[in-house]
Amino acid sequence: MENMGQYQQLAVTYATEFGTKIIAVIIFWLVGRWLIGLVGRMLQGVLEKQKVDATLMRYIGNFVAVTLNIILVVAILGYCGIQTTTFAALVAGIGIAIGAAWGGLLSNLAAGIFLVVLHPFKVGDFVTVGGVTGTVKEIGLFVTSINTPDNVLTMVGNGKVFSDNIQNYTANPFRRVELKCQLAGSADHVAAMQLLRDKLATVPNVLSQPPVEVEILEFTLVGPVLAVRPFCHNDNYWQVYFDGNRTIRESLATAGFPAPMPAQMVLVNSTPPPAS
Repeated sequence: MENMGQYQQLAVTYATEFGTKIIAVIIFWLVGRWLIGLVGRMLQGVLEKQKVDATLMRYIGNFVAVTLNIILVVAILGYCGIQTTTFAALVAGIGIAIGAAWGGLLSNLAAGIFLVVLHPFKVGDFVTVGGVTGTVKEIGLFVTSINTPDNVLTMVGNGKVFSDNIQNYTANPFRRVELKCQLAGSADHVAAMQLLRDKLATVPNVLSQPPVEVEILEFTLVGPVLAVRPFCHNDNYWQVYFDGNRTIRESLATAGFPAPMPAQMVLVNSTPPPAS
């Protein structure tokens, strides 16, 4: 009976100790999670006051939350008497393995952070990045989403975006529209140039400053080629492009300029062949 009483006492002691640890672990977990949430809210408030970009705030918030959760789990395991050195080494090993396997993804993640920090473009800008031209829809963790002019959503890896040239057409208040005009060799190029300057200036959304540029670009067998360059806001680029081509065609035809046609010179030898 004495042995039975000792066993019961020992069982009660272990159960009490185990139950106390379980309750303590639950309390630690709840309090720790509450503190992590509090830190996250405080950090978000500080970043919002500093007017940090929303994407960068999400990066920082996720990183801090994951780090604090790992620390909380390691602390709870240490309290329970579990050796955390092995656990930390295991986590480090897993991190190295994931880093080696997902090197490309991690490079895209790092490039995404630099894109947010350096801010070469923003959502809504019309850009050419990684060989893709279109309107930026989203700058994500790993990829940048772009809507091309033919309405195709294209995902470009941030690593490719950051390692290649970036052209932001929206950054400047206006851009130049590149048009060409082929004249006939017999046409009065001076009159044609002045006519196009006047007519292109009346196209809707063409800016008065800088003025429309019309100059001789090159010469072909047909005649001189004119470079016609009106300026407009980026939002009106394609409207000015198509209206400009139509204006060139109609104004030259109305003014009576000859149509450019390929010309060939044919030499006729009229000398009779020598007598046999």
